[in-house]
Amino acid sequence: MTNWKDELSRNITTVSELRTKLALSDDEARGMEEVVHYFPMSISRYYFSLIDPDDPHDPIRKMCVPATAGLDREGLLDTSGEQSNTVLPGMQHKYRETVMILSTNQCGMYCRYCFRRRLVGLSGNEVASHIDEMVDYVKDHPEISDILISGGDALLNDNSVIEEYLQKFSALEQLDFIRIATRTPVTFPCRINSDPELQALLAKYNQIKQLYVVTHFNHPHELSEESHQAVQTLQRLGIPVKNQTVLLQGVNDDPETLSTLLKGLTSWGIIPHYIFQCRPVLGVKSRFQVPLERGSEIVNAANARQNGFGKSAQYTMSHVTGKITIFGKNDAGEMVFQYRQAKNPADISRIFTRKLNSTDTWLEEL
Repeated sequence: MTNWKDELSRNITTVSELRTKLALSDDEARGMEEVVHYFPMSISRYYFSLIDPDDPHDPIRKMCVPATAGLDREGLLDTSGEQSNTVLPGMQHKYRETVMILSTNQCGMYCRYCFRRRLVGLSGNEVASHIDEMVDYVKDHPEISDILISGGDALLNDNSVIEEYLQKFSALEQLDFIRIATRTPVTFPCRINSDPELQALLAKYNQIKQLYVVTHFNHPHELSEESHQAVQTLQRLGIPVKNQTVLLQGVNDDPETLSTLLKGLTSWGIIPHYIFQCRPVLGVKSRFQVPLERGSEIVNAANARQNGFGKSAQYTMSHVTGKITIFGKNDAGEMVFQYRQAKNPADISRIFTRKLNSTDTWLEEL
């Protein structure tokens, strides 16, 4: 059986190795080298195998291979105000009922549209270090009813670390459930499929406190047999799997692709949760963002083709002020929005409209 750490050590991390697998010109390679210097590359062998090497516009390739044109300096590093919501190293408390823990800065694969690229694979300054202090913080805030263990990728922690989180937080009666944010079912499924110890500890603590896995499929080509096995393993343990998709230019920004993805997810028993507007991150904004007006048309058209649970994914912007649902245009030609969650509790459920240009991709000021 594959050892996941050995497999992780085999990830493709250099442009020189990438050139042995993809046809790249010298100029393309130089552009990639500039990007990788600031934002590391790490592609699992499994995820790379999903790429069509003869298609330079392959959607899987776009999500894992650096841009070939060098560093795009447009955008921000912290688009959602994460650092301003940090209450302890590695712990954020933005919404009243929820705290989020950045448990690691490692992932099984580094997504090129990552909104935490300031952190992932680079800085450990924002990563959690003292679990007991975080447990005490939750105890001191009885309004907190769930935690989200994220990263990086929560399942890239050692099993002993994962168990420490689950053991200490599952003992808190005030918590209704614990969420685990991981893209390993998509990009590195051997982490789940090849580790019976991980499966056993997830099963153990799911009997004490309900666990949810929130994962991240973006394209139908990611719905492989290996990924299906990982999802089914979690489901057999009694752990519901939900999915968050990011709307990405050149990847899934058409109704047919997005509709096929949503249908595939629900056929696997995965409930679509959010379809996120790509954030205006440094090096991501111009490459991956879709204009809001077109994005709403794509999402609404894809949802119209779904049955039942497939319609549950709402087009959402994770803004510095909160999570905002994007509905589409009203009769006056204005875009209609609603706060689903808000940093300011007075904003929760507030509906508002904005007159946008066809090229607008974000709400800069609210």
